[in-house]
Amino acid sequence: MQPAAAKWYDRPDCVFVEFCVEDSRDVQVKFDKSKIDFGCVIGTDDIKHENTLDLFGEIDPKGSKHRRTDRSVMCCLRKAEPGKPWPRLTKDKTKCNWLSVDFNNWKDWEDDSDEDMSRYDKFSEMMNSMEGDDLCDLDETVTMNKSPTSSR
Repeated sequence: MQPAAAKWYDRPDCVFVEFCVEDSRDVQVKFDKSKIDFGCVIGTDDIKHENTLDLFGEIDPKGSKHRRTDRSVMCCLRKAEPGKPWPRLTKDKTKCNWLSVDFNNWKDWEDDSDEDMSRYDKFSEMMNSMEGDDLCDLDETVTMNKSPTSSR
């Protein structure tokens, strides 16, 4: 028996954990308040995978769910305290070699996207309000560079 490779990412209301197991069967997922147990069998060789995760924070076991596809088992863990970020998935700080962050789905949700847009809008307004007289035109620069140079 070996642990299944998994990746995870955080959202304000949920934490998502994807167990990367192709052609899985006999999938068992048990959600507890502070841990999840995962198990399945894959392949024609009947390779058994089991993972137990002691979670960083508490979840709502009744609000959490999982879905099996041909390529993986995706678990949506409903946070007991929505809006609180999880810096890691597990309670223990030690690195699990079978667990990684899913950077394709990671979003720094603590930063408000509206705030980012307002910063961009302020920057755009600042750039538009700058006087153009002090800045040389690109066309003038190109023309100046094309002029013949004096010989020494």
